Amino acid sequence: MPAPLAELLRPQTLEDYIGQQHLVGKNAILRRSIESGNIPSMILWGPPGVGKTTLANVISNTLNKEFYTLSAVSSGVKDVRNVINQAAMFHGNVILFIDEIHRFSKSQQDSLLGAVEKGIITLIGATTENPSFEVISPLLSRCQVYILRNLEADDLRSLLKNGIKLLSEEFDIEIEIKEDEAILGISGGDARKLYNALELVVYQEKTSKKKIKITNDLVKTIIQENLAIYDKQGEMHYDIISAFIKSMRGSDPNAAVYWLARMVEGGEDPKFIARRMLILASEDIGNANPNALLLANTCMDAINKIGWPEGRIILSQTAIYLANSPKSNSSYVAIKDAQSLVQKTGNLAVPLHLRNAPTKLMKDIGYGKDYQYSHQYEGNFVDQEFLPDEISGTKFYEPGNNTHEIKDRKNLKDRWNSKYDY
Repeated sequence: MPAPLAELLRPQTLEDYIGQQHLVGKNAILRRSIESGNIPSMILWGPPGVGKTTLANVISNTLNKEFYTLSAVSSGVKDVRNVINQAAMFHGNVILFIDEIHRFSKSQQDSLLGAVEKGIITLIGATTENPSFEVISPLLSRCQVYILRNLEADDLRSLLKNGIKLLSEEFDIEIEIKEDEAILGISGGDARKLYNALELVVYQEKTSKKKIKITNDLVKTIIQENLAIYDKQGEMHYDIISAFIKSMRGSDPNAAVYWLARMVEGGEDPKFIARRMLILASEDIGNANPNALLLANTCMDAINKIGWPEGRIILSQTAIYLANSPKSNSSYVAIKDAQSLVQKTGNLAVPLHLRNAPTKLMKDIGYGKDYQYSHQYEGNFVDQEFLPDEISGTKFYEPGNNTHEIKDRKNLKDRWNSKYDY
């Protein structure tokens, strides 16, 4: 076959384009813009294989505009300027498509601003990353952002039908889909992966058969493994770690292990996972179970010693332990509130009795005077002021409703009486 299936079946018109009906369906916002003949510069944001490049081509074909393509991976400022110089000859009738625009540096993105501003080019950028973080503000403000979604099951089945038709004609064989759950699952909503999987199955089976029946077992046997839809550097990297953390915070060990498995299968750095669990152990569990921080720290050390793949077991044990632990964010809230007060009140003076007095002069002016050494008192405690006078009695730490912190609250109340309202 002269080209990959995904390329051979790339749609050329809006009528042939499959998916993204919220953008290009009847009366949808982008379709109306295209049909009016007046499109804005735009950023197409979405996961791989959902039709960003195809949509850019369709727009160019529909509007009959000159179409230039650059890849941010291999193009520099010089390439951008060359395209802009050529585009100037067509008086605004040029679309410049930049794939993976998030990989462009600030200077490279800056080089586009003038041409976009003056209408020399209509920019279409494609990205799998959140453009709010990856596209400079001046350029982003000149573009409309359109969000593309993973293809739905019906979209994938339509693509599958087109692929089967072409392959059947190409190889003069009959192809029948008996079950499609496995091949749709492998695609993960990515048209390119769907076509690649279909090609792989058909290419392997066509040598010995005139009729191919595609089943879940056949697909799994040939593909070997369901490729996890995961990008360690991309938007989904952050979405999945977020789901992982929130599952542990929400005390759901089953969900935590699922999202952990997604990261493991996707090739995530185990140290990154362990670091995030270390943070959670303090932020979301804290003194409700101080052992959580110890175990998370041990997990971090063990990962470095054990390596992969056994390290996944240690990650799983720790994730389950953290999910099952009692929860408290009181330490997190305490430092957050204390920082907020510091920002409002500035550098309040340290009370003289708490200051260090390494020299005679400092002692003479009162540094350290009247400080009471706690260990000289019963229970290693004496009631004295430790905050600046302006914020005396301010409470930052509010113990949570769990066994450990209920004990903390009682101890604080016994020591400080009503000072901190425990």
